[in-house]
Amino acid sequence: MSRTAMAPAPGTPLFSLHAVEVRFGQVQALAATHLAIHAGERVALIGANGSGKSSLLRMLHGLVPHAAGVFVSRVPRKAQAMLFQRPHMLRASVRNNVALALWLHGAPWRLAQREAVAALRRVGLAELEGRNARTLSGGQQQRMALARAWALHPDVLLLDEPTASLDPTAKREVEALIAEAAQGRTLVFASHNLGQVKRLASRVIYLEHGRVLADLPVQDFFGGPLPAEARLFVKGELV
Repeated sequence: MSRTAMAPAPGTPLFSLHAVEVRFGQVQALAATHLAIHAGERVALIGANGSGKSSLLRMLHGLVPHAAGVFVSRVPRKAQAMLFQRPHMLRASVRNNVALALWLHGAPWRLAQREAVAALRRVGLAELEGRNARTLSGGQQQRMALARAWALHPDVLLLDEPTASLDPTAKREVEALIAEAAQGRTLVFASHNLGQVKRLASRVIYLEHGRVLADLPVQDFFGGPLPAEARLFVKGELV
């Protein structure tokens, strides 16, 4: 399925956040956040549970509103795809789970079916296309969800802990597919796996209690001085 979108002018961020806040009732998920994400970057969001990683990803994707500040997205929703830690599986075949996403994006149903099979082939699930998606293993579900996102030909991939609940073999398989899918795209992903961050990211953003405490190229984050909180997190000593 082809898609045409107006690209931002060279040097213009895809996403711009200025003093952005996100709240859920009395809970402040993001506080006074300043960020700019440009095309082609591979940005890792790290931090403890509750640090604001998922809230930031969901706000970038338009799933939660910001309560204060200025947020500018120059990426149409149809040019983005988001992969959740526990992807939703419809009570339908693996093929139709992927095809429905394409159909909702405007593809005729027959074309959506063909492209769904092609996407499943890329992630090694073509032989399971007729199985009920809810019977897949955790790793297979993540591969199917990645095929569903990949088939949309997005400019931006947003991934929320895509390998957190998987066994080591499935982690490696899904990570390799993410690396392939990210080629020529902008990638923003949350992860607790620091080895994965080193392998996939070009830039690391460390969040704590909804605030950005470090924002550095990956080689500087792991090889240079860090704020005390980020240093403790990297050493596995943050309570």
